[in-house]
Amino acid sequence: MTKKPTNVNADANVIKQNITHVLESNYMPYTMSVIVSRAIPEIDGFKPAHRKLLYTMYKMGLLKGGRRKSADVVGQTMQLNPHGDASIYETMVRLTRGYDALLHPFVDSKGNFGKVYSRDMAYAASRYTEVKLADICSEIFFDIDKNTVDFIDNYNGTMKEPVLLPTTFPNLLVTPNQGIAVGMASSIASFNLKEVCTATIEYIKDKNTDLKKHLLGPDFSTGGQLIYNEEEIDKIYKTGRGGFKLRAKYRYDKKNSCIEIYEIPYTTTQEAICDKIITLVKSGKIKEITEVRDETDLKGLKIALDIRKSADPDTLMQKLFAMTPLVDTFSCNFNILINGRPKTMGIAEILDEWIIFRTECIRKQLNYDIKKTEEKLHLLEGLSKILLDIDKAIKIIRNTEQDNMVIPNLMEGFQIDTIQAEYIADIRLRNLNKEYLLNRIKEKDNLENLLADLKATIESDKKIHSLISASLKNIIKKYQQDRRTEIIYEEEIEEISEDIFIEDYGLKLFLTAEGYFKKIPLISLRSASDHKFKEDDYMLTELESTNKADILFFSNQGSVYKAKAYDLPDCKASLLGEYLPNLLDLSEGEKIIYMTATLDYSGYMIFAFENGKIAKIKMDSYQTKVNRKKLLNAYSLKSRLIFADYIYEDRDYIGVRDTDKATLFSTALIEPKQTKNSSGVQFYNLKKNSVLSILMPSENFKSDDIEYYRTNKIPSTGHFITENDKRANDLEAQIKLF
Repeated sequence: MTKKPTNVNADANVIKQNITHVLESNYMPYTMSVIVSRAIPEIDGFKPAHRKLLYTMYKMGLLKGGRRKSADVVGQTMQLNPHGDASIYETMVRLTRGYDALLHPFVDSKGNFGKVYSRDMAYAASRYTEVKLADICSEIFFDIDKNTVDFIDNYNGTMKEPVLLPTTFPNLLVTPNQGIAVGMASSIASFNLKEVCTATIEYIKDKNTDLKKHLLGPDFSTGGQLIYNEEEIDKIYKTGRGGFKLRAKYRYDKKNSCIEIYEIPYTTTQEAICDKIITLVKSGKIKEITEVRDETDLKGLKIALDIRKSADPDTLMQKLFAMTPLVDTFSCNFNILINGRPKTMGIAEILDEWIIFRTECIRKQLNYDIKKTEEKLHLLEGLSKILLDIDKAIKIIRNTEQDNMVIPNLMEGFQIDTIQAEYIADIRLRNLNKEYLLNRIKEKDNLENLLADLKATIESDKKIHSLISASLKNIIKKYQQDRRTEIIYEEEIEEISEDIFIEDYGLKLFLTAEGYFKKIPLISLRSASDHKFKEDDYMLTELESTNKADILFFSNQGSVYKAKAYDLPDCKASLLGEYLPNLLDLSEGEKIIYMTATLDYSGYMIFAFENGKIAKIKMDSYQTKVNRKKLLNAYSLKSRLIFADYIYEDRDYIGVRDTDKATLFSTALIEPKQTKNSSGVQFYNLKKNSVLSILMPSENFKSDDIEYYRTNKIPSTGHFITENDKRANDLEAQIKLF
């Protein structure tokens, strides 16, 4: 029998709700729970998970006793933190001495807890490790049993737990803390304990003190170097936001050609660094390293880099600093819960809030001590009354027939209250002697003085601040450590030049008349075959340079095109090479007529023109701050260019008018110009219809007596070329048009 299909209204079970109401009633409580109960630390420097774990260990007697199995501690902590044993154990791991994440660990550990600087070093299971509270926790729980902080019920109401821990130093600044909540995050750097305590003491004395004088900068358990930028540190100290760079430390073992990296930034791991270095080596970007080894052991972190003997270790490390997590940034966001509300604060604000918090803790402790002192004093006041007539007290007790009437009879006989009567009645018979009672009366006097002092202290902020300062000085004495993170100032660091990333090697550059360009490494030329040319093409220019040089291509339209040698591909002699009109994006009819290369733009460009003028242009005129690829007006276009050359220093050239006269001169006679398209100076007096047809280096002109053509001033009329020199130089064939 087939069942008939039924028509179901798809919208029948849909309940329309206001999105604003849903967010307020469902999402916002979740958001606030994550912010308040999980991710953001409070003024004592702890998140709830930390606090619950440490308080459980305190109640277990692990501050002074021996170690206990971690599994036992985790199980006990679940009475306060019902989020599962894995998350509780992970929280414990991060607080241990073995994990090495804190400058002052709170948990003294035994066993494998992994390392903060390792991504892959897993911690052992909780059943294999043991823990107890570290000595510094005595400052974390100081006087907690004197009602210094408020207590609340745990999640099921079976026991009490502290809302905050009464830390006697600004733990918030000593313990690094990071957390991501909903819509906000927190990232707090750690600082040196001694510096924090000293800065707090000075701040209590003078709110206008310069905190940077005492709190030098963040300090991390993994060491390394803090690259100190004063402007950025100022911003962090004032606003609680900003960032700073951390750098690894290394040493060079010259004997074994090995770089040893032994401290790394807190924000990275040894595996991330090794992986990045290996990637760079495999891709060919780093060629100086032959092997990368992770030699981290029980003694600590060590990454070993075997390098080529020809490599400069410091230059190599500069490359690695720029290309790997060996330099990393710590981003600060000092977001803290103050009275249940998140607030981003600078160092001074944090110290203000901590001083308020600590002052309140001390007042609560003083109230507790006052109450206890008053109670004891009250008992001794009753005791002092029986000192007047001990025999009467004994007689009352002896003559009282019923036990339950002893207290009422004492109250009536000495005009004391129930508590005082109970205390007197419980005194042993052997203590009802005059010496005992006189000692108690003397104690009463001391308690009265103590009570007066306690009441004076509780009413004076100045006295409470003195107590805080004294406590901080004691903490410095007991727990101070030297800085682990070295401070180096940004201005002391040599600026990393792009050149260090460029592989430098010798090469030869070739330019053909048809506009083909070849860049051939010198090592390849040793075994190179003959050059390949297109039909009717020939070599126009060839010069030796390096891979770090700038290459300048001058065109027949008065422009110069610039290129970095390392940006152009290497070539083989057996290939045609790169076609410059395509490579440089030349305009129609434009061709390259001259090529040169420079490393530092020193020296001069020499331009000779058909009208007899020569321009001597400073090479740095072609240097630009930005990497411009094309410069217009590279030389004058007022007359046809017949020759161009790049010189480092002044030298001799010989100029030929038509083919009948020649002049030998030094470029020292020509004043250098900064303007690129300067038309130059007249160095040759030309007759009508004559032109300067040739300019060449003096060594290229064959002559039995070249000094015959020398001139020591310009302009010059030149000297007639001898018949022997005409035949030796074949001047007609040498005339080249650019």
